[in-house]
Amino acid sequence: MSSFRKALKSKQRDHKERSQLGFRKHLGLLEKKKDYKLRADDYHRKERTLRALYKKAMDKNPDEFNFKMIHNQLKDGVHMIKPKDEVMTEEQKKMMRTQDIRYVEMKRVAEMKKIERMKSELHLLDVNDKKNNNHVFYVDSKKEVEDFDLATHLNTVPELVGRAYNRPTVETLEKKSIVGELNSQGIKKLASQRILEYRRLSQRIDREKEMFVISQKIQTRKDLQDKVKKVKVCKETKSASAVYKFEAKRKR
Repeated sequence: MSSFRKALKSKQRDHKERSQLGFRKHLGLLEKKKDYKLRADDYHRKERTLRALYKKAMDKNPDEFNFKMIHNQLKDGVHMIKPKDEVMTEEQKKMMRTQDIRYVEMKRVAEMKKIERMKSELHLLDVNDKKNNNHVFYVDSKKEVEDFDLATHLNTVPELVGRAYNRPTVETLEKKSIVGELNSQGIKKLASQRILEYRRLSQRIDREKEMFVISQKIQTRKDLQDKVKKVKVCKETKSASAVYKFEAKRKR
């Protein structure tokens, strides 16, 4: 019996939805059920969305805190996102993308050697925020205090009294026959040269500090690649790398 029923179904015609009738063409396309289903689903989806938004607006607390209240600000009626502070300069980003920590350390050591050499040549006495030394002279009476001449006491020329370094005596200057050459123009020239050298030294010191910061940031990123539990203690800034506290593990 079942085989007979299957044989009947095989001979049945497939049901086809009616086509567009000729007398309805002036009214437009006849909507099929599948078209109606798509239109109805889209309508109900939009209806549910509007209902949910309306409920959310009714339940909103006007005193509720949102982090965008901190990061956004209102200018001329328009919400503007506050720019974040850059924790890395463009030079640091470029160096970290192109070079590795060994190259940075090599360049930093080279800068340190140049700095030490320049310090020895310039007789730098006031580096690292050291206080200036004071030289106290003792005399026996008030009359000697009134008649005290620093150049005569140090046995040098008055033009060199203000120096804390390279202050030769009169005899040394006479031997080298340069007493007559110490005029005002020569002193100004020497002072300008010294200022220029100190400026170069300051630039090298800043460059060495920059290299140290870059190497610290590269090393921190390499340490973060290890799968160890860690907690950030300090955020990364332009002048320092981020500080993390790692879980202590005993190594066998």
